Amino acid sequence: MLTIAALQIGSDPRGKAATLERILAFETDIVVAGAAVVVMPEALLGGYPKGETFGAQLGFRLLEGREAFREYFDNAIDLDGPEVAALAELSARTGASLVVGIIERAGSSLYCSALFLDPRIGVAGLHRKLMPTGTERLIWAQGDGSTMPVVASRAGRLGAAICWENQMPLFRTAMYAKGVEIWCAPTVDERDIWRASMRHIAHEGRCFVISACQVQPSPQALGRTVPNWPDARPLMAGGSLIVGPLGDVLAGPLMNDTGLLCAAIDPADRVRARFDLDVVGHYARPDLFQLKVDETPRASVSTFRTPD
Repeated sequence: MLTIAALQIGSDPRGKAATLERILAFETDIVVAGAAVVVMPEALLGGYPKGETFGAQLGFRLLEGREAFREYFDNAIDLDGPEVAALAELSARTGASLVVGIIERAGSSLYCSALFLDPRIGVAGLHRKLMPTGTERLIWAQGDGSTMPVVASRAGRLGAAICWENQMPLFRTAMYAKGVEIWCAPTVDERDIWRASMRHIAHEGRCFVISACQVQPSPQALGRTVPNWPDARPLMAGGSLIVGPLGDVLAGPLMNDTGLLCAAIDPADRVRARFDLDVVGHYARPDLFQLKVDETPRASVSTFRTPD
């Protein structure tokens, strides 16, 4: 048996340094639990600015919105920065593979990303959200097929889908074909229907699913104003859970609280579950249906020199 976990916490409104402190404070909990894998929420380092408009109107942008974006950009994470180094050290000290939601800064663009950290080698992979949802597209660039890794861990092969990417059936199929065994779902979606989706994915892919959601108090408690938001309602109520490969809930949902949510798993349950359903194997019909996946890195500028 092995232990896998979701760390349900929220971004600290004081910024990424304070959020990193929140993460590091759970080191003892991770060690005591003996967690082989710990998944953390979407946009945990860098923040998910729920309710922020960035002063954007159709056809024009306000100066105060540009300033809000500058502050958000400054709070984002560089892959070679101190936050990633600290997470790699945490992974090494605890022996746990970490999957962490970050706002990644690359050039002048931001990506909503999931960072994979391995206790032996440090950064082991990166997934950039392929399709930001709704007005997220105002602040986040789209990832491409080159950042869709499946990463080895002692609990199994890890893959990540961020928030509503989980509702992209072709993306799910591509990840199943890569042999994902532990499906990591960093999110800020707290709804019951989200948890139903997590159970469906576990049952469909015959994999373990770890969903980690942020938990945040009401905007009023954070000193923020969100239009039309009830004062007492939490901005994010959590709901992290862990699901087995037949769709059974193994732990959670954890509501309205921080904590390390753990479940003991038997990796052999994946094989038992796929006895009667393997959606990219014996239950597929490649004579009728085929999916083509382009994993080419997409750069807007390619430089070359012609031979003399």
